[in-house]
Amino acid sequence: MKLAMTYSYLKQDLDTIEKALNKTINAKNPVLREASVQLLQAGGKRLRPVFVLLSGKFGSFDIDKIKTVAVSLELIHMASLVHDDVIDEAELRRGKPTVKARWDNRIAMYTGDYIFARSLENLASLEIPKAHQILAKTMVDLCIGEMEQIKDKYNVKQNLRTYLRRIKRKTALLISTSCRLGAIATDAPIEYERALYRYGYYIGMSYQIIDDILDFTSSDKQLGKPAGSDLLQGNLTLPVLYAMENKDFYDKLRSLFEQKDTISQQDIIPFINHIKSSDVIERSLALSERYLEKAYESIRVLPETRAKQTLQDIATYIGKRKT
Repeated sequence: MKLAMTYSYLKQDLDTIEKALNKTINAKNPVLREASVQLLQAGGKRLRPVFVLLSGKFGSFDIDKIKTVAVSLELIHMASLVHDDVIDEAELRRGKPTVKARWDNRIAMYTGDYIFARSLENLASLEIPKAHQILAKTMVDLCIGEMEQIKDKYNVKQNLRTYLRRIKRKTALLISTSCRLGAIATDAPIEYERALYRYGYYIGMSYQIIDDILDFTSSDKQLGKPAGSDLLQGNLTLPVLYAMENKDFYDKLRSLFEQKDTISQQDIIPFINHIKSSDVIERSLALSERYLEKAYESIRVLPETRAKQTLQDIATYIGKRKT
């Protein structure tokens, strides 16, 4: 079953959010408009709006408030992708040219900044100070996470704690904020807000670990970019950290990274093969599963509703996804 099937009954609300997204990024400047629209039309699962919608079901559901929060969070996510592609020098995203590839780094950075600004402007209509404070803190942590990732590129002296902190800032925080703000926007009970925040954090951690596994186990076509891209760009993910416990693997990777300016896709194939043939994928999956179990546990307090069942179904899908 595809992920979208688990929340297909939300289609009308998601369509409303999609229309609002298109309206919000409609810039007067033709280049900004075209670059922003290209990014929006590239698609994506719209997971953050889905989490906002589902979390809003545990309070006094108001589609106007939910729409405002969902649009702002998805715009922040989109803007971070544009900046990521510049940092990683990525030419493809979801199988299509990135904003950076189609124009240049400068246009991409201004496009990301514009989308960030539109996100904040959009949220201004929501008269809930707590929501603004949480979103601002989330954006600060996102930026810190990006800086930490840049600092740690091609650095083999990393550990599990470094990795977990990085993916928390890179992925889990925005998902947990989506869940939390959905609850806050609809005035859900504080215990539900806290439960949903924890659920979002654990789901986000699991989701990113699975992403990092798929970077080695999926095909180029499935990924929409070359397999092993993270390693090629010097980003050490969980499977690599586990593989580095093997001294021979560690020494070879350190030597390769010493030539970081000349590394090619061909150079990393032996490392990909080692990771796929060892037990590090299974170990990485086991850690992802532990986070999923915590996600299930965190929402036990929620009432038995269709929204809760959907949150559980999404967790199940994430644990089993292949692409």
